[in-house]
Amino acid sequence: MERSNQRADGQSEGRPGERPTERDRERSGVRPGADRNPTIRAVAERAGVSKSLVSLVLQGSPRVSAARRQAVLAAIEELGYRPNAAARSLAARRTHTVGVLLHDMRNPWFVEVLDGLNSLLQAHGLRMLMIDARLDRRAGQDFARTFQELRVDGIVIVGTLPDTDGLAEVAERLPTVIAGNHEPRLPRVDLVANDDERGARLATEHLIALGHRRIAHIAGQGQVGELRRRGFEAAIRSHGPSVSAVVESGDGTEEGGYRAAVRLLHPSRATGRPAPGDPTAERPTAVFAFNDISGVGALSAAQELGLDVPADLSLVGYDNTYLARIRHLWLNSVNNASHEVGRRAARCLLDRMEHPDAPAGQQLVPPELEIRGSTAPPRTV
Repeated sequence: MERSNQRADGQSEGRPGERPTERDRERSGVRPGADRNPTIRAVAERAGVSKSLVSLVLQGSPRVSAARRQAVLAAIEELGYRPNAAARSLAARRTHTVGVLLHDMRNPWFVEVLDGLNSLLQAHGLRMLMIDARLDRRAGQDFARTFQELRVDGIVIVGTLPDTDGLAEVAERLPTVIAGNHEPRLPRVDLVANDDERGARLATEHLIALGHRRIAHIAGQGQVGELRRRGFEAAIRSHGPSVSAVVESGDGTEEGGYRAAVRLLHPSRATGRPAPGDPTAERPTAVFAFNDISGVGALSAAQELGLDVPADLSLVGYDNTYLARIRHLWLNSVNNASHEVGRRAARCLLDRMEHPDAPAGQQLVPPELEIRGSTAPPRTV
């Protein structure tokens, strides 16, 4: 005899293997149009409580007894219920997201800062929404409106801003932190950066200590570029006229580093007729590059011109990115603690979320020079 599929309430359960109807899903607490996404009502029915009490449990409210909390959690586990993040955000007036504006994702330094930033934010239940100002110029230029429309809980600016006009306005509404740059200085906007001037002095003093007396610097742009150039020049001045220096402009890219190094190292500089008393017309024996990417470009230029690094030319980069650690490059570089800069920026943002009216703070992370295989004493001292 065929087994009846009639339920006690007179409704058909359907034959085994049959796909449930929309009415069946609605009756079981599953939203229409979904296959296996139970609603908060289904959780409440399974736990024998109200929907409002389930909401309190999901919010972590202490006003729920241990027994009822356990019943709700068990029902959630049994049904595989997943709370609607958008709905929770509207209720709590928080999205648990942080807007991150990057200057240029191609620079590996940014990746390491993001790693430090994300590690702490994620531990506190926050997710990152990133905008690359180079890839999305429109969003980068109007980041204030973009992030406010996304309803982020805070903002981290990583690197150099393409346009600072909207920063002061958005900082009045949202907790804001700048990582990896020293400007602009605004009320209630915290800055976390490397001590770039000190790091440049470390690199330059290292080259001088090796015996180099003709040293070049491939400069960068922006406030960071200015600080690193300032540190380089201060170290040169501290040793008097016995050390000469020359500065070539760069743009922080490999191509910019290559072109600057060609101008510095071209044979015409060593064999031409320098002006009387002008030591900068001679080819330098050492180069301090604005960053590792520029250093890689300078290394390519040196090799094309037949110069051996470090026998003919010593080279130091900055940022200590993975590029400097590639074995066949093995570049000396100033470690600017990028991961630590990111971690501290996250900490500042979390603190500012708790205390939005606190005075702006500035933290400079001390740098260290990583010695590898791209520097040596000059051939003749």
